[in-house]
Amino acid sequence: MIAETVCSAVSAAGLGIAAVTAYRKRFLAAARLIAYSLVPLGLVMTGAVEWVADTAFSPVAWAGFGVLGASWLLFTTTRAVERRGGGTRKERRAARAAQREAVAPSASAPSLGPAKSPATRPESKSKAKPRAAESGDDFSDIEAILKKHGI
Repeated sequence: MIAETVCSAVSAAGLGIAAVTAYRKRFLAAARLIAYSLVPLGLVMTGAVEWVADTAFSPVAWAGFGVLGASWLLFTTTRAVERRGGGTRKERRAARAAQREAVAPSASAPSLGPAKSPATRPESKSKAKPRAAESGDDFSDIEAILKKHGI
């Protein structure tokens, strides 16, 4: 009974504010306020407010919400464990075996060719090296890397 009275009062206050807004020539805002203020009145008339009030003060209803929450928690936990674990023990063993076979043993060590140390390079006294020779070295290294990867 109190909930219905409060909802009716909220609706009446909203309609009053909408009337003031319409008086100020803001008709679109007034129409929106009327729409919002009619919602509590409609909920009272449909009986939804009475149902919510009965549910809110019922210990059995709160116990039901607790059971639903526990059910949801168990469901999400089992789904997370299933996704993380990968299913049954046989499926996990098969996945580990397939993963070991997928990685080639020689692929773990990169082969970029013989390393050139800075001490073995001939140093010229003039600092003006031709840029074409340097870029040719760079491109040959890049070509070797691309060929190694099959590109």
